[in-house]
Amino acid sequence: MSTPTGKWDARYLGPVPHDASYYAKCMLGGVLACGVTHAGITPLDVAKCNMQVNPLKYKGLSTGLKTLVAEEGSTGIWKGFGPTFVGYSLQGMFKYGLYEVFKDFYMNLAGEEASNKYKPAIWLAGSASAEVFADIALCPFEMTKVKIQTSPTGTFPTAFGAALKEMSLTKANTRYPFGSLVPLWSRQIPYTMAKFFFFEKIVQLFYTHVFTNPKDTYGKGTQLGVTFASGYLAGVVCAIVSHPADSLVSQLGKSENKGKSVGQISKEVGLKNLATKGLGTRVIMIGTLTGFQWWIYDSFKAAMGMGTTGGK
Repeated sequence: MSTPTGKWDARYLGPVPHDASYYAKCMLGGVLACGVTHAGITPLDVAKCNMQVNPLKYKGLSTGLKTLVAEEGSTGIWKGFGPTFVGYSLQGMFKYGLYEVFKDFYMNLAGEEASNKYKPAIWLAGSASAEVFADIALCPFEMTKVKIQTSPTGTFPTAFGAALKEMSLTKANTRYPFGSLVPLWSRQIPYTMAKFFFFEKIVQLFYTHVFTNPKDTYGKGTQLGVTFASGYLAGVVCAIVSHPADSLVSQLGKSENKGKSVGQISKEVGLKNLATKGLGTRVIMIGTLTGFQWWIYDSFKAAMGMGTTGGK
């Protein structure tokens, strides 16, 4: 698509111009992709968080879920649904929407030749920049979610509004609303960089080595199949990369760790435990989650006539 000035511009490389309306739609797609998927797997998240903070009691996914249901009823595995849905909807809005903004910005900053030569660097820079803002929006809700999910039964409110109020009232101890921002950045920025880099790279490999005709010659079903497969594989890598920091965020929610520094908690728990406890569950969770997130996001983009992501 030609630009109004006739000069190369990254915002005009796709099927439609990347104007304010395009970025707004990407933000809405991000809300749908992240909010719905994260909220939908709340039971897995509850089990994973408890496996991280109390591995002696919650030894595995199935046994952990059974323990939670036995002690708290069927609602026990849905603890934290509210802050998960709201927090990750906001995170997805900035993660996906701002990725498109920053990717175009960095491509135009680099110019046509450098953008083509250093595409991976553009993907990494764009995703990292977007995630900085996404985590600021997520942090208060993530802290609340972890506190709800890891507190012993009856010691902390489980209702969304009551939990937010309690977090605010006890902010001297919980460091609410941004006390976990640095650990969250350390988890989410590498996660998102891996998520977007490996997704874009795997999509590129699919269209280079498997579906070798021009991308737009394939139907939307094929393109969305490539999207899901690429997202799932990227998610497995993401889970491994970000798991130690994810474990640390969960540990910060434990009442026994109140007032302790990140370094102190890391030393007490051990790097091996931070890297491995609950990893299997998280690989399943994040692989599936990431695959569906990209599929929802690209399905929304395709429905809006904006084309699927990657492979250009």
